Parts: sequence; C-alpha cells; structure tokens
Amino acid sequence: MARDVRVSITVNTVLYERTVRPNILLAEFLRQECGLTGTHLGCHQGICGSCTVLVDGEPVKACLQLAVQAADSSVTTIEGLAAADGALHPIQAAFVEHGAVQCGFCIPGMIMTAKALLDANPRPTLDQIRADLANNLCRC
Repeated sequence: MARDVRVSITVNTVLYERTVRPNILLAEFLRQECGLTGTHLGCHQGICGSCTVLVDGEPVKACLQLAVQAADSSVTTIEGLAAADGALHPIQAAFVEHGAVQCGFCIPGMIMTAKALLDANPRPTLDQIRADLANNLCRC
C-alpha cells in the first residue's frame, strides 16, 4: 500500500501544505483540501475540459494530473482570476456581458483555457480561438 505524501502547492497565491494520498487528483486536491469548488469534474478522462486550471501558467486538465505532480508549482483556478475586491477578471466579465453561459458547469474550464491562450497570444485569430476552445465541451 502506498504511503501518503507531503505536498506543497501554491494555489491562487496561497501556499497549501498537506499530506495526501499519492493517487489524489489535482482536481480533488483543489476541491477537498483547498475548498475551491470552481474546478469541476465532468468526464474524469480529460475530454470535457471543465477541470482546466493553470499550473505554472500552462493549462492542465486537473482530472488527469495528480496533486503530487503539481507539488512545488503555482496553480491558478477560476477563483484566483477575480481581484481581491471581487471584481471579475476581464475574461470572466466578457463571458457574463455576452451571455456566454448556460448551466455554467463548463465555463470555469473554458475561461481558464481562454486565459492561457490570451496570455500566450494576446491577439489570436478566430481559428486559433476555435482550436484552443475545442478542448472544452459544453454538456448542455
């Protein structure tokens, strides 16, 4: 039987040091250990993208990565995008303003994917946007 592992992960600028099972998913760590429920677990297979977070600035499907793989990394979740005063990040505000939500289940992953794209390429083409967001599925 595998022994529990001590991990240190900075999530939304807060350091979390926890002892966890070696097989706990990053998504489960975020939800259970950090209390951040904006990262949704949909398919558990990396297909839907609703669990997408940024690990050291790169988009990662948190249902496919173990928490131990994110040790000593910086993770940004949907909760980490808003300003300290609660003001929405411009991408979040754009989704709201343009009615780009239905049930909302897939939206955190889509927003995090869009953030990673815009961080890497502030002026993407429509084809680049479509290609990046194709990794996220709306279940509605």
